[in-house]
Amino acid sequence: MKLKTKNGKEYIFDVVRKKYVRNQPEEWVRQNIIEYLNKEKGYPISLMSIEKKTQINQLTKRCDIICHNKNGQPILLVECKAPNIKVNKDSFDQSINYQKVVQAKYIMITNGKIHYCFKFKNTKIEFLNTIPDYLNSDE
Repeated sequence: MKLKTKNGKEYIFDVVRKKYVRNQPEEWVRQNIIEYLNKEKGYPISLMSIEKKTQINQLTKRCDIICHNKNGQPILLVECKAPNIKVNKDSFDQSINYQKVVQAKYIMITNGKIHYCFKFKNTKIEFLNTIPDYLNSDE
């Protein structure tokens, strides 16, 4: 992770947006998940969107990370929380609301310590033991 300090504030380099952003706890989680998805799971940086605007019930919301396949279809929606925020029903509800619009194949919720990855199967949530690799994500 590339870090820098400016005017007493710490910034972290976002490899997707190609710029330094303020290093807040949620941002730290987001950048670590981006690196993990890219280096360990093979998701291309060029096919990731960060804080993509999404319209939900006349409200503009921002999805933390959306990973796409080479055809531009969303395959993984990631909701990041700061490490001190519990992943709870509200986190799931928020992600499911995003999913109604995004229609990604998989959903991941993380606070950097606890991670859940799931998909919908016949309108029921099916939890996965691992985050799918990019190459296997279209199966």
